[in-house]
Amino acid sequence: MDAQDVGGVHIKYLHHCRRQLWLYVRGIRPEHLSARVKLGEAVHDTAYGRFQPVDLGAARLDHLDGDLWVHEVKSSRNPTQADEAQAIHYCHRLVELGVQARGAILHYRPTRRTLRLPFDEPRQASAAADIAEVLAVAGSASAPKRLDRPRCKGCSFTDYCWTE
Repeated sequence: MDAQDVGGVHIKYLHHCRRQLWLYVRGIRPEHLSARVKLGEAVHDTAYGRFQPVDLGAARLDHLDGDLWVHEVKSSRNPTQADEAQAIHYCHRLVELGVQARGAILHYRPTRRTLRLPFDEPRQASAAADIAEVLAVAGSASAPKRLDRPRCKGCSFTDYCWTE
């Protein structure tokens, strides 16, 4: 795996759970069994029909508007660091491709809230550091420690982490 292979899911998992990232990189992908993932897909498919996805290879963002703002639809109620990092990663990828993304707008469908994140210098540096950290976790010979059980609620990887 190299920097060009790092996508939005990798970044989201880095910020949510490094063990989840490590398992995902190794091809363990139980997301299709998760009711939460299915709900998120349904919200995405029905909430913002005007959005046109943009495929960047390893990354796929929900929409890029004419003013060069990345739009991401979220099914959760509250913003998380993982959501923000994922959206900023998409801005970083666009800039690498020569598109001067201005920032990201996160759309939280259940609360009808939006969060605007300008793609400034600190966020550019954070996006580059995240890629390096994903590569470090992916290259590790052993899985990172699992999170405390309450933080695993609803995770599709729970069986891989908590089955003894």
